[in-house]
Amino acid sequence: MTDMLVKLYDLPPLPDVVLAAGVGLRRALVPEKPIVVDWTRRVFPGWAAEVEAAFARVPVACLVAVAGNELLGFACHDVVCRNFFGPTGVAPEARHRGIGRALLIATLHAQRELGYAYAIIAGVGPEAFYREAVGAIAIPGSTPGIYAGMLRKA
Repeated sequence: MTDMLVKLYDLPPLPDVVLAAGVGLRRALVPEKPIVVDWTRRVFPGWAAEVEAAFARVPVACLVAVAGNELLGFACHDVVCRNFFGPTGVAPEARHRGIGRALLIATLHAQRELGYAYAIIAGVGPEAFYREAVGAIAIPGSTPGIYAGMLRKA
């Protein structure tokens, strides 16, 4: 899977449709760590360690999508490497409502606020999604990228 590059100085605004549907996007709070990490461990077990690491950063490098007290998704940044977007995930039952796109855009805005001009989306699956949502471009020669040789459970 390839890495992609995003210009943070040319981002779209947050999609109004998600906010109008009663979904809030915000930076997670440290006291929410057990809830967000446990949820991730259940729904996206391969990303629990990265989400946990996001809570060690100041400010917390994890944004969440919530409806009331229900966690619908998350997006992290600056976890595996500085200036990296991800991981990100939306609950299966909450997909196709624009939440993933909104989390992506909100998280990239947060990275821009930290002073970055560009962000890297590492090991992307849906290249077309990132290209259409934020104008990301593939980085030539970036496969297998930072994850090459990573230890994995058998």
